[in-house]
Amino acid sequence: MKIAIAVASIKRSEEIGQLLAQLERQTHAPAQIILSLEQREDAPADLAPGFDIILGPKGLTSQRNRALDAVRPDCEVVVFFDDDFLPCDDALAGISNIFAIDDAIVGASGRVLEDGITYGGLSYEDALACLAAYDANPPTDALSFPDSDELYGCNMAFRMSAVRDLRFDEKLPLYGWQEDVDFAGQLLTKGRIVRTNAFSGVHRGVTRGRTPGLALGFSQIVNPVYLAKKGTMRPAKALKLVVKNLLANHVKSLRPESYIDRAGRVRGNWLGLLHVISGKSDPGEILRLNSTRKT
Repeated sequence: MKIAIAVASIKRSEEIGQLLAQLERQTHAPAQIILSLEQREDAPADLAPGFDIILGPKGLTSQRNRALDAVRPDCEVVVFFDDDFLPCDDALAGISNIFAIDDAIVGASGRVLEDGITYGGLSYEDALACLAAYDANPPTDALSFPDSDELYGCNMAFRMSAVRDLRFDEKLPLYGWQEDVDFAGQLLTKGRIVRTNAFSGVHRGVTRGRTPGLALGFSQIVNPVYLAKKGTMRPAKALKLVVKNLLANHVKSLRPESYIDRAGRVRGNWLGLLHVISGKSDPGEILRLNSTRKT
């Protein structure tokens, strides 16, 4: 099965280089690797020939869409890896296997062995050690692929025949918070979406270059409301996300983590609430708010 890998990134040339080094170890070689960047300097300076570099304005959803546009017609599957995700050596082989098993599967996310996003990030060396430990003692649990209604954006694979006419919602700006859930919601009409142990990896959760606290806090309120109205997120899930983030940001702002701008998120949450109370649900409003605050 021919697999294309797409990576959307900004100002993380070091992490891209580390991901590409891991991709060289794959037992199932990718047919195409696409780097969707804002500028050429976002790629490693010593990048070897053979990669498709796509340049354009920053924004996760728009960068991923440009990558989708660049997938070669002969590729049967496209895999989106975050630039700080490191897949196990047999990840692409597992992806090929899961899509070959069931033609009804159109999207899949693999097992995340460690997720540094939950505790401030995982070093490259620690991530490699985690992968080595996994490869030394591979799991013995039976292959599973239960149905899901969402995917995890750091590692998600799609059958190209199902997504050629779909695109990520570019109304979700910047980091595009919940863009993976929205895309999965669009895809559910095409077939099965699954979570599987057929492929695995480590999400390092690098904090450098992430969305500022105020912008993310606004998105944490407005984006779920927008997606619920759009129909790609269940209203109950949207409400749960809003309440969860409101509580977490306000409680943890009393003793904030060093790697999270809790005060900024709280301000963003309240701006988002005022926006929603006014009867609106426009995720792009954060761009105008940022522009106003800078002038």
